[in-house]
Amino acid sequence: MVDRFRDGLLTPTETASYLQIPQSTLHSWLKGRAAGAPLVHQVEPPRKGQPSVPFIAVAEAHALRSLRSLGLRMSEIEEAAAAVRDAFATPYGLVSKRIATDGVDIFIEHGLGDLRRARDGQAPIHEVVSDYLRYLNWEPDDDFPSSLRLRQYPDSVPVVIDPRFGHGRPVVAANRVAVNAITDLWEAGESVEDIAYDFDMTPEQVDELCRAVVRLAA
Repeated sequence: MVDRFRDGLLTPTETASYLQIPQSTLHSWLKGRAAGAPLVHQVEPPRKGQPSVPFIAVAEAHALRSLRSLGLRMSEIEEAAAAVRDAFATPYGLVSKRIATDGVDIFIEHGLGDLRRARDGQAPIHEVVSDYLRYLNWEPDDDFPSSLRLRQYPDSVPVVIDPRFGHGRPVVAANRVAVNAITDLWEAGESVEDIAYDFDMTPEQVDELCRAVVRLAA
């Protein structure tokens, strides 16, 4: 079983691609620190070129991207990350389930409260935190996420990164089938009806998923 904290799941290049983050941005987060720990955690790979980003770090990068979309400076994000980690006594505070409750108040205490940037009209921090949390999935009685839904795929066909399935590659949430297993058949000429039957999906879901992959590749 893959350890969410200690086992490399993806390479930095794969992580940046799946999360739609510039590679240079992700590399800066991997090198950055807050409260004595990396902003985004990384592990030593068994061999050069092998996965070094554990699942927990994929979730951290997702959280940071969401906060960055508000227009916050990195110094503000680092300060808030340090505050949450100190308060929760864990280096993974940004993706703790507790962030959904008292975590937002911690952000506010550090000057990031009802901040609405006049220049871009972005939502305040409450809404941003709420938005990034809805893409993280937790098992009952687990303080840390077990999977992450990828927001670039349609809501009708949720796609997740789940360390228990697909070796970290995106899988359809409902059946845990790798997205590329479906699209490879479609690109080979299989009908959406046949693919849907094979994977217990509707033809409409297969069609929407394949079209989304085409859009992302464009």
